[in-house]
Amino acid sequence: MLALRLTRAAHPAVHLRRLLVATAAAGTGFLLLCTLGYAMTHPDSPSASVLRLAWCLTPLAATVHFAVAVARTDPATRPRPGLSAIGLGPARLMAVAATTTALSCTLGSMLALLFYLHLRGDLTGMPFDGAASEFLAADRPLPLPAALTLLALVPVIASVAVGVVLRPREARPSSSRPPGRSYGRFGAYGRSGTQETFGAYGRFGARLRQSTQSASSARAAEHEVGESASTEGTDTPDPTSPPTPRAAPSGLPWGTAILSAGLAVEAYAGRTTAAPTLTLPGGLTGTTPAILIGFLLTAVGLALAAPGLTHLTGRLLQSARPGALRLLAGRVLMEEATRIGRPLGIVCAVASAAYAMTALYDPAEPAFGPLTTLGTLLVTGCTVATLLTAAVEARQARADTTAALLRLGAPATMLRSAAALRAAALLALFGPLTLLVAELAALPLTP
Repeated sequence: MLALRLTRAAHPAVHLRRLLVATAAAGTGFLLLCTLGYAMTHPDSPSASVLRLAWCLTPLAATVHFAVAVARTDPATRPRPGLSAIGLGPARLMAVAATTTALSCTLGSMLALLFYLHLRGDLTGMPFDGAASEFLAADRPLPLPAALTLLALVPVIASVAVGVVLRPREARPSSSRPPGRSYGRFGAYGRSGTQETFGAYGRFGARLRQSTQSASSARAAEHEVGESASTEGTDTPDPTSPPTPRAAPSGLPWGTAILSAGLAVEAYAGRTTAAPTLTLPGGLTGTTPAILIGFLLTAVGLALAAPGLTHLTGRLLQSARPGALRLLAGRVLMEEATRIGRPLGIVCAVASAAYAMTALYDPAEPAFGPLTTLGTLLVTGCTVATLLTAAVEARQARADTTAALLRLGAPATMLRSAAALRAAALLALFGPLTLLVAELAALPLTP
């Protein structure tokens, strides 16, 4: 009930994102139902049905990724001060986010089922004069348990993924314990940094208290003489010193290695003369499993290396005596390297894979079928929408910084120019990189 109330009272932009999630879930559910229909009309070729089902994993993964990105930017599930007092702690908000995502995906799955039944002719007469009967299985009764099981994949996987991503994480205590903080169940660290155990102020604790205070005074005096200029380990850092930017993402070496391995696998598979063992749907020529594994490794390598490349782009923007504009743009890129880099890497991976897959297109075959077109639109649309949603999340994360800059007198045109500079820098790096990877991936496949 709480999830329904928060869904109803949300901003129109939030409703739009949720409707996009429902649309993506509807498209993925329809593809899964069409795979079931193909398996019903071709009972003598189970391998082809399994291949079509595996072909649907890419739209399913893109839809789940988009649903997680939308749940992260949902303002209704963002922790606020005072919500824990009424029972809306981080765990409850995580459950609300998972429930909202499940509701959106369930709505899309039900729309997919209604549309599929309409095309089959179960609700009305079959449209299109039965042209799509191959993957609709209109002459056979629809197994409802199998259809509901396939339709439940998107809501269940998406809600579980949202719960895992938004689960409450306990803050790790630092190695240096600052003064004035409380640690442990019964212990407290006073201003001098010494621990006062449970019962220290009881019947037998007066002498212990005096000895503790004298030892604390000696240690405090020594600390003030030896480390008066040190600010490490304090709760209130020096406001005049800028915060240290986040460390560079560690996925760049792994992503480069996996990307190189994928290109090597594709090159080796392209030199072999083995007959194709996989017949791809949608007008694509047959290929070998090694080529598909190479495509997969290439996409994973790009996705892993993208955050590190984004961080490197921000560092390069700040090199060679930067001004205020380049310094601001580069620092934001370094801070948002992981949040922006991952969906950007996935977009580049999808673009390079789509370009490389054109080498497998057979001109003698008919054009791409409706299911292949729908799957391509789903994957492309979900990845681009995820990137835009991540940009919205990054803007929300630095809203306080933007407001502080405006209060200090920074012109709004400078902030817009910094955003344009970040976009141009990322496009200048990832555009040629995507084309280069796509050309190298398609080179072994061209005759």
